[in-house]
Amino acid sequence: MQELVTVFGGGGFVGRHTVRALARQGHRVRVAVRRPHLVPELRVMGDVGQIELVQANIRNADSVTRALDGATAVVNLVGVLYASGKQTFTAVQAEGPATIAALAAREGVTKFVQMSAIGANPKSSAAYARSKAAGEAAVRAAIPGATVLRPSIVFGPEDDFFNRFAAMAAVSPVLPLIGGGKSRFQPVYVTDVAAAITAVLSQPALAGATYELGGPSTYSFRELLELIVRETGRHPALVPVPWPLAGLIGMVGDLQAAVLPIPPVLTSDQVRLLRSDNVVAAGAPGLAALGITPTPVEAVAPSYLWRFRSGGQFAEAAS
Repeated sequence: MQELVTVFGGGGFVGRHTVRALARQGHRVRVAVRRPHLVPELRVMGDVGQIELVQANIRNADSVTRALDGATAVVNLVGVLYASGKQTFTAVQAEGPATIAALAAREGVTKFVQMSAIGANPKSSAAYARSKAAGEAAVRAAIPGATVLRPSIVFGPEDDFFNRFAAMAAVSPVLPLIGGGKSRFQPVYVTDVAAAITAVLSQPALAGATYELGGPSTYSFRELLELIVRETGRHPALVPVPWPLAGLIGMVGDLQAAVLPIPPVLTSDQVRLLRSDNVVAAGAPGLAALGITPTPVEAVAPSYLWRFRSGGQFAEAAS
């Protein structure tokens, strides 16, 4: 077997696919998560003993140190879509990566992959984007040769975007077009993201750069919702929501996130993010530079959106 890779956040959506991809390449994988007992299925993604689960909280340096013991490479996938309790953007996406990278450097680790996001910018109006930029800077300060990956929205069978809006379309007579639905996205397949991670770890010549990961096509928010309702056979009205009203909805979401243990539909920070397009910057290296052919949404999304049709798998989607 090859080197030992510690994957922080390996129990999440992107993490599960990353753990499987690393195991298939022969790596030993240590999955560092807050609640290992909730993800026992990760162990069977590799050979006996190839995948190890350990408890770690990136806000606790001692647990991070234990997770790094003997590792020769590190992948940090920990992130949050909204702030709640102690899981703030600063704690998770700025201070967390700083802690992991500093301790990894102390252990002599030079191979490091930091998952960021398109739009990461220290001057952004969105706290999410500012914290992602701070995380990138902290990792590079500790490990100059670290690789940063910035995906657009990531899609796949367990994603939070297509599944969320498909579920809403199944029960709601309307779907909101935030800001009129003009914001643009470049969805990237989760398997391609996992392949990007394994590529930079296995090919030293690819390490050390910042890659922006997007699929082969860009879509407006309206076009993505139209795809969802078409594939689910649902017929909600797509209703434009002006930015001021979206801001008010986001404020309600902020209150929900503060008091309830369920994800809000929208937060004020997410509204600020939606004001900017989420696409690969012109000239930025991406999947092609890593030797990966991007997978189109249309080739994958229908394979899991059928679950939201009124007749299930055997119902025909609307034409």
